[in-house]
Amino acid sequence: MKTEIVAGKTLRIGVIVAMTLSVAGGIIYLFQHHGIVTSYEAIPRGSNIAFVGTATYLRELSTIIPRILQFDGAAIIQLGVIVLIATPILRVAMSLISFLIEKDKLYVLITFIVLIVIFCNMIFGLH
Repeated sequence: MKTEIVAGKTLRIGVIVAMTLSVAGGIIYLFQHHGIVTSYEAIPRGSNIAFVGTATYLRELSTIIPRILQFDGAAIIQLGVIVLIATPILRVAMSLISFLIEKDKLYVLITFIVLIVIFCNMIFGLH
């Protein structure tokens, strides 16, 4: 199979899976939080209130997975975002495999370097 076809199918499937997860999680989230009104009041200047952001359990994959099994809508949406972020990385990995099968040494080297850069940024860019 040609590398372009593999890359295109990988991206297409990844985006469809991410979209499906996000929409399903959004529907579940709406049912779980029906009737809850969010406060959009401005934080007064000089107060000690800081921006909170998302719940802490939605920040790590190890804490997201158990909540997905409990059908937590926010966790399912977060999984959709993770899949969307992982899709181009998977595309590069699939391209590497495809170039290995085609025995194209130059593109194997270039793709391998790109994959190493991505993983180094993921590991060392966390802090």
